[in-house]
Amino acid sequence: MPDSHPHRVAVLVLGGAKPLDVGIPAQVFTTRTSMPYEVRVCGATPGLVTGGDGLSYNVAHGLDALVWADIVFVPGYRFPDRDDPPQAVVNALVAAHARGARLAAISTGAFALAATGLLDGKRATTHWHYTRALAARHPLVQVDENVLFVDEGSVLTSAGAASGIDLCLHILRGDLGVAASNHAARRLVAAPYRSGGQAQYVPRSVPDPLGERFGATREWALHRLGEPLTLDILARQAGVSPRTFSRRFVEETGYTPMQWVMRARVDLARELLERSQRSVEQIADDVGLGTGANLRLHFQRILGTTPSEYRRTFARGE
Repeated sequence: MPDSHPHRVAVLVLGGAKPLDVGIPAQVFTTRTSMPYEVRVCGATPGLVTGGDGLSYNVAHGLDALVWADIVFVPGYRFPDRDDPPQAVVNALVAAHARGARLAAISTGAFALAATGLLDGKRATTHWHYTRALAARHPLVQVDENVLFVDEGSVLTSAGAASGIDLCLHILRGDLGVAASNHAARRLVAAPYRSGGQAQYVPRSVPDPLGERFGATREWALHRLGEPLTLDILARQAGVSPRTFSRRFVEETGYTPMQWVMRARVDLARELLERSQRSVEQIADDVGLGTGANLRLHFQRILGTTPSEYRRTFARGE
């Protein structure tokens, strides 16, 4: 069972903060009976913080919230490539991390994390418009411009605002399991699972109608994971040749079609392990992996654990 002790979440609002970036973690982790999180919105000091896009924020807490928090979110802000955050903010982030807090940046919030030095030698991402600026300003950071988010354990970064939802759901999956994450996704009317390795945007060389068709094909496949799904079957559903489908699918998602199908099957198996008492053999058949041995093989390869160990940790952890 996941830890029922409330996780303490601080959302650090810096000058020029982007409204969506602030709202995403505040809404995803907002205190409610079904979610063991407590959220505090803070700034460098309590009071009014002038944000971006015509909005400002009256925050109740200052940097003391970072002493209290288990997870600190840094939403994106305007002009991140001009100046680093105030030194007091940088010091508070470093101290929070040293105490064991996870630091998670949404969009250009990655610049604030990079200013701490905690991203040096690590992979990170930010909004595609700023990836080159982040790499130039912080050359020790391994900037990946082609992903939705990067999880380096105690420091996490995400791309533009919508990928902040993906990052938050990823954190929820790790804390509470797939069922709780999927419940939150339904509440947000968001995609329940987009891998961090998925591309930030479809390359311009891919026509929009093809991208939409591939989205429909992925949705079609998600409802048929227990059935045979081959490259030919998926390509036929998409209405393109297998070769074209395979190449464009990688461009659109960051995975080959069969890698994506395998991860989707393992993800469905995770939820069935949490929500049902079906045996590993039965679940393997349900998700199209055939045998328990096959499920165990791919579960270990993708998640680094076994179905039985996972069930002991997350069974009915909703």
